[in-house]
Amino acid sequence: MTATIRPSRRRLLQITAAVGCAALAGVGPVRSRPVTWYGRALGADARIALHYPDEAAAGRLIDAALDEVTRLERIFSLYRPDSALARLNRQGALDAPPPELVQLMAEATRFSRLTDGAFDITVQPLWALYADHFAAPDADPAGPSEEAIAGALAKVDYRAVEIDSTRIAFAGPGMAVTLNGIAQGFITDRVSDLLKDAGLTHVLVNLGEIRALGPKPDGAPWRVGLPDGRTLGIERRAVATSAGSGTVFDSQGRHHHIFDPTRGHSAGGFAHVTVAAPTATEADALSTGLAASSADQGKRIIDRLRTRQDLDVFSEKLV
Repeated sequence: MTATIRPSRRRLLQITAAVGCAALAGVGPVRSRPVTWYGRALGADARIALHYPDEAAAGRLIDAALDEVTRLERIFSLYRPDSALARLNRQGALDAPPPELVQLMAEATRFSRLTDGAFDITVQPLWALYADHFAAPDADPAGPSEEAIAGALAKVDYRAVEIDSTRIAFAGPGMAVTLNGIAQGFITDRVSDLLKDAGLTHVLVNLGEIRALGPKPDGAPWRVGLPDGRTLGIERRAVATSAGSGTVFDSQGRHHHIFDPTRGHSAGGFAHVTVAAPTATEADALSTGLAASSADQGKRIIDRLRTRQDLDVFSEKLV
């Protein structure tokens, strides 16, 4: 038998046949139902799958998770003019920034150092340059001129951002930040932690990046598809994939949204990179940084990361 909870606002929960699962903390064995929400979040198809014995409580948890997504979008969105990030980019400085923005930008700096600068949130001027160039009806298919690229590249440097709990500021005019290579992971972690704090242990959150809290109720891992057709089993881990093909500026796909911050061109080292890590924030940032690196630079970073037992990297080089 299938029961359906009436949608409230953005929620659509489909409750399928009941199955047994591990007891919730402090409670004896209970009958738990798999609850799956499908929708849109952060501009992408999204899914939250969890197991909970109380349908009404499960609905409230999903609503709380989506409220958290909305709250964080108001901070990190590039496209909402009232977001904290949009105001920072518009003004060049932001006093009394939200603590989440301070935290995420500080984390971004850490990942920039870890990837030898390949991950760089200040590449937004390059995005704007390429987007404007290819929006023109007579756009040169070769892309922006080298002079224009050099002008945008002069505004790219993660080290030229002052990050403090009381103020975030750019060192020079025209700088701008995008958090699209890390914010999805961060928000995925926040939603996952919210559900974990509620006592859930069998959860898969997919908000563009994927994180699992424990295995499925039957003890099997959640299966995640990789770009090469393989599947990866995860539990208590996160997975993120970055590929230039995700967003392209031209019909041939030569110019895409993942930029090499040293050259100002779309990165050409890897077709795609997948990282499995303890958190979605880390998986998101590292996959983005590796996808933005050259093949040689990426190999050095991957060799360094493989010394960690809690990380896995899957990549395909461009020929």
